[in-house]
Amino acid sequence: MERSRSGANPRVLVVLDGLADATPSERDPPTPLETAATPHLDRLAALGQLGIVSVLGPGIAPESDAGVFALLGYDPEHDSPGRGVLEALGAEIPLAPGEIALRLNFATLGEGRRVDDARVGRSLATEEAAELARAITSADLLRDLHIRAEVRATVGHRGVLWLRPEPAGPLAPEISNADPFYERIGGLGHARRPERPTVESVRPLEPSEGARRAAEAVNRFLDRVPQLLDSHPVNARRRARGAKVANGLLVRDAGAIPPAPVAPLRSRWHVAGAALTEMPVERGIARVLRLEDRFVGPLGADREGGYGDRARATRELLGQFPFVYVHLKGPDEPGHDGDAERKRNVIEAIDRGFFGPFLDGLDLGAVRLAVTADHATPCARKGHSDDPVPLLLAGAGVAASPIPPPGKFCERAASRGPLGVRRGAELLHLLLEDGTVPAGR
Repeated sequence: MERSRSGANPRVLVVLDGLADATPSERDPPTPLETAATPHLDRLAALGQLGIVSVLGPGIAPESDAGVFALLGYDPEHDSPGRGVLEALGAEIPLAPGEIALRLNFATLGEGRRVDDARVGRSLATEEAAELARAITSADLLRDLHIRAEVRATVGHRGVLWLRPEPAGPLAPEISNADPFYERIGGLGHARRPERPTVESVRPLEPSEGARRAAEAVNRFLDRVPQLLDSHPVNARRRARGAKVANGLLVRDAGAIPPAPVAPLRSRWHVAGAALTEMPVERGIARVLRLEDRFVGPLGADREGGYGDRARATRELLGQFPFVYVHLKGPDEPGHDGDAERKRNVIEAIDRGFFGPFLDGLDLGAVRLAVTADHATPCARKGHSDDPVPLLLAGAGVAASPIPPPGKFCERAASRGPLGVRRGAELLHLLLEDGTVPAGR
């Protein structure tokens, strides 16, 4: 692994979750990023250089955790403990050896395990999810298998399924996904678009007793949950007001505590770092990589104020650490919902609310900054894709290069930028290396 270090100038990596759509051809309409009013990002682009990042390579539509691991210079398939573990760590679950954790969505199911809405219309309040989670955990649905099944609600429809064998032998995480929108291949989850999504039966991916028992446990658990949820008062109240019900669960990306810890970012890149995070999975990444974690939680109703708070927190961290990683989730959700107008509005709010105050008074001659995305979430696809994502590099040591047409920070201009096509694993070296990045590099 090639290593680099930052010199006297601090470095900042801003990851805008799901920012990109597919790079448009000449005949394609502009993307939300291309139509968004982003004067602050455009000014950065004029002062620096553009390029694109193929996060994990063609044919792989990464989940956020895998994309971030790649952008931070790690191999997500071999270095990451997996989405389930990262979510568990972010939710402060004390996962122990022999136990497994899975990412969980509350979902709306129809007949025959059909998935009518994988996110309960994005209307499930965190408090409602927590009430449902407590009911599921209290029911002790796997006691006949001598496995304690606990559900922890995190943000909205999201949560973690924690399976603890009591006192049976250890469980193994090498099992397939029940969530039909993510396929597990090797150690990675790949986004996909099934035509008729249904909750899938989980199968062991290796011939071990631990994997066999884990698959059996998850299948039995998912079979037993809908009846409990369907009759729960939370769903009775939701039906009464015409809201979608949370009557099922989707789980994916089982993981376990690895036998050896992941190399901290400081030892891999010779730089101390901090992270500003909004969601449990990002918090889990910060903890695994031993980054100082500034967890701000998801945005509230005051979007502008929330982004301003994040800008101020980033500036504070920048005064304390030579490397700061910032993750802003905003653009991903409207991409999943296929809502191009809302995605454009979110991008504009980030430019105005975050980049405006962050750049105010900042000496770009003393800071190097990269802005990119962990994956593309094209509105036309309503999910992650393997499309490359735009990259903006500016600040200390980065010579300015003219912005290619259409003259602003967007997928089309980035695809023509002088930085060319980069692999996700190259990005941190480009950001952290000492010396200059000449124009047209």
